[in-house]
Amino acid sequence: MTDAPEPGGYFPRDRGWHPPALSPAYKTTVKRAPSFAPLSFPTSLGEETGPVFGHETLGPLDGDLIHNFAGLENPAIGPRIVVHGRVLDESARPVPGALIEIWQANAGGRYRHRNESYLAPLDPHFGGCGRVVSREDGSYEFRTVMPGPYPWPNGMNDWRPAHIHLSIFGPAFAQRLVTQMYFEGDPLIWLCPIVGAIPSRAAIESLIAPVDSARNIPMDARAYKFDIVLRGRRQTMFENRKEGM
Repeated sequence: MTDAPEPGGYFPRDRGWHPPALSPAYKTTVKRAPSFAPLSFPTSLGEETGPVFGHETLGPLDGDLIHNFAGLENPAIGPRIVVHGRVLDESARPVPGALIEIWQANAGGRYRHRNESYLAPLDPHFGGCGRVVSREDGSYEFRTVMPGPYPWPNGMNDWRPAHIHLSIFGPAFAQRLVTQMYFEGDPLIWLCPIVGAIPSRAAIESLIAPVDSARNIPMDARAYKFDIVLRGRRQTMFENRKEGM
């Protein structure tokens, strides 16, 4: 693995770091995994120059999932948390202007989605999605509630650990990243078939956000820190997306 960037200015991905597209214990991968090896193409101008996002496209509560669905007078139900960190490139340089979008289940483990089948109640004050743009130093922050675990029809007794989904658009489509973040101390992480598809403990631990007591909001919210690396050997992992785009 070379440390030099590719011709387009992006470090090559280490595809062995990411989980295989086919992992039979994670049953939906059996049908969706590609049958042939992926083809590699050089990045195009469009992939290297777009998209472009600005802070003016966001509303004042977009990053506050506690209030952005039902307003300041109707906060979401559940333990309040702050999720923060930095968006970095392979060389640990900050990535400003990255669009970070998140979506998650509510505190009871239920998504606000018409196809949701879990019997846990909906929170009438929680929409479950938000977005922010990273600052000049690459930093970002969300306020939300701790998502609950939930059962899923992979096996007779499979449960997803508490997690938050993240979608990141860096300065170029070549840096596109979609992944999930877990929480330090959750025992369900090590029992999940999706997590089990990840090839190494170090890779799994890169998806676990540690408690950051220094950023707690007293009498209000706990904090978790989750740094995101776009592209390269130390890229934050995709889950069962070996192609990495």
